[in-house]
Amino acid sequence: MIRFEHVSKEYSRTGFALKNASFHLRKGEFMFVTGPSGAGKTTLVKMVTMEERPTSGVVRVSGYSSESIKRREIPLLRRRLGVVFQDFRLLRNRTARENVAFVLEVTGADTEQIKPRVLRTLAAVGLSDKADRLPSELSGGEQQRVAIARALVNDPFVLLADEPTGNLDHRIALDVLRVFKDINLRGMAVVFVTHDRSLLEHHPGARIIELDEGRIVGDSAAEEDPAA
Repeated sequence: MIRFEHVSKEYSRTGFALKNASFHLRKGEFMFVTGPSGAGKTTLVKMVTMEERPTSGVVRVSGYSSESIKRREIPLLRRRLGVVFQDFRLLRNRTARENVAFVLEVTGADTEQIKPRVLRTLAAVGLSDKADRLPSELSGGEQQRVAIARALVNDPFVLLADEPTGNLDHRIALDVLRVFKDINLRGMAVVFVTHDRSLLEHHPGARIIELDEGRIVGDSAAEEDPAA
């Protein structure tokens, strides 16, 4: 699904953001990526979406390789990824339902299928009763649920979440984490990037990759299985 093979990323101004990172995300796995600010977490996400390419090493995602993927193929890859950001990125003048539908509209989905798919996805994140609300009429946690639904509606093979609870208080952050856990229980792989280590305690069965100054300094899967 996702494999990093000795991946390093160096920027001309700031130096190395990742250093010799290697891991393999398994099908249906829930994986936390954690570490302090500047550890390389967001760079790792950008490598998965091919927004950035490695300085050395190889990133493989769903049959695509950072060595050989063509520019015109990157949008095709991204349609297979669900990405959730810290700042929601909702269209302010569109309702929750319209925000989620927009993804299907721009990718040319069958018009007759859009409404039922959107309503089904909003139900999956607990927002059936808020489908016709504007973002300004929703709480921060509800807005993030809309963003999760938008990422899910195209049936991606993995859900990438880059600090999805960074703008939320702890209680609401736990509610959002539960949504991701429920999604994972239905079989979807989840990569949950966070600097908030307290969240890890609320999903003790998840895999944890720890980054520090661009290096993977801990991988719970490797600790459980030296051959992983």
